[in-house]
Parts: sequence; C-alpha cells; structure tokens
Amino acid sequence: MKSPFSTLCHLLLCQHVGSNVLKMSSGIQIKPKTAVQKNKTSSPLSCSPEPAIKPQRKPSDKLNPKTIDPFGAYSRPPSAFAAIYAKGGIPCRLVHGSVKHRLQWECLPETVPFDPLLVTLAEGLRETKHPYTFVSKEGFKELLMVEGATEKAIPLLPRLVPVLKAALAHSDDEVFGRGLDALVQLSAVVGPSLNDHLKHLLTNLSRRLMDKKFREKITVALQKLEQYGGKATVAIIKSKIPTYCSISS
Repeated sequence: MKSPFSTLCHLLLCQHVGSNVLKMSSGIQIKPKTAVQKNKTSSPLSCSPEPAIKPQRKPSDKLNPKTIDPFGAYSRPPSAFAAIYAKGGIPCRLVHGSVKHRLQWECLPETVPFDPLLVTLAEGLRETKHPYTFVSKEGFKELLMVEGATEKAIPLLPRLVPVLKAALAHSDDEVFGRGLDALVQLSAVVGPSLNDHLKHLLTNLSRRLMDKKFREKITVALQKLEQYGGKATVAIIKSKIPTYCSISS
C-alpha cells in the first residue's frame, strides 16, 4: 500500500507532464501555404486557364517594322480609264466573238463628242489589262474613222500629244506598240497639223530604234508620218533621228 507522500508525488508528476504536453501542443502554429506550395499541391485538372506565354521580341523587329506593301494587288487604286469605263463613261463595250472581238457602240460614233472621249481613249492606251487594252485601242481607231474627224481632232492635239508621248515612253512593249499605231492613225487624220508637235514624240522613237524587234515597225511609222505630214516632216524627223532616209530620196 502506497504512502500518502508517494501518492502526492505521483499526482504532481502527472500534472507537470500534462502541462508540458499542453504547452507543446498550444505552441504549434500552422503556417498558411504559400503560392508555390498551392501550385504544387493543386490538381492537374484545374479549370483555371494558364496565362499565355508572349513571344519575346527580337532586336531586329525594331529595325525592320512590318509595313504595308505599296505594290500589293489590293493596294493599287483603279486607273482613271478603268474607273471611267466602270461608271459607263465610255459609250462602247467589248463584244466577244468566236473569231475576234469587236466594239459595240451605245450610239453612233459620229454623234459622240471627241472632247473628252478621244483624249480618254488615248489615255487608255497605257492600260495593260483586258478589256481596257482592246477598248482603248479599237475605240481610238474607230473614232478617228468617222466623218469630220479631222476638224474634231485638230483642236485636241495639245492634249493628245502628251498622252501619246507617255504611251511611247512606257516600258511595256505592247503599250509602246499601241501608242505607235495610234500616232500613225492620228497623223493620217490631222496631216501636217501634227508637225508642230512631232518633236515631242520623236525622242522616244529614237530610243526604241536601238531595239531590233521595233526597228522595222518604227521605220515604217516614220515613213507614214512623212507621207501624211508632207516635205516639212522630213527635216523634223532628221533633227531627232539623223539616220532616217526619206521616202522621196
């Protein structure tokens, strides 16, 4: 049988141990999880979207910024002739035939005012797309064939010559060919009246004479200009093309 003293000691010992256990348990602090810990413990099936990774800019991006291509297919506005044709400003349309194309005039060409239609058609000679190429070439030719074309065309020479000069200076061979044909057609209608403007057109012909594929065509055209312009035309041609041989010599 235990003595009272030993029992008391036992009780005091138990209280001391229990108090230490309580102190230890009360001293434990649960720290909140950090963001890194949350990411590690989060489920891989989380529905929260991950932020998109932005690509890093290269140093060359500052030196070579993206620009709109000015020569793109959709950046070029339509030409003046194409815009006028689309709005119905040219009183004729292309008719596709089984053998060859032709023009259909909305009214008789004799009733159409030359000003500004003849100049507009001359401007269309520089076109490079169908149907503008055919409409301008054939329209210019047919308009000069109407009765009274001489009296109607002569007043327009100051405006026609710069336009024809631009066609003759064009880098496209077909444009140059159409311009040369139009020049001969105009000379046949206005005759010596073209002589006062001829010098402005001969410079481009002289340059193209160096090209073998145009040498014969240009020579024939010069002979036609002399034929329609008279003897005075020879001196004008020789002033720009000294190697030209007159048809009368």
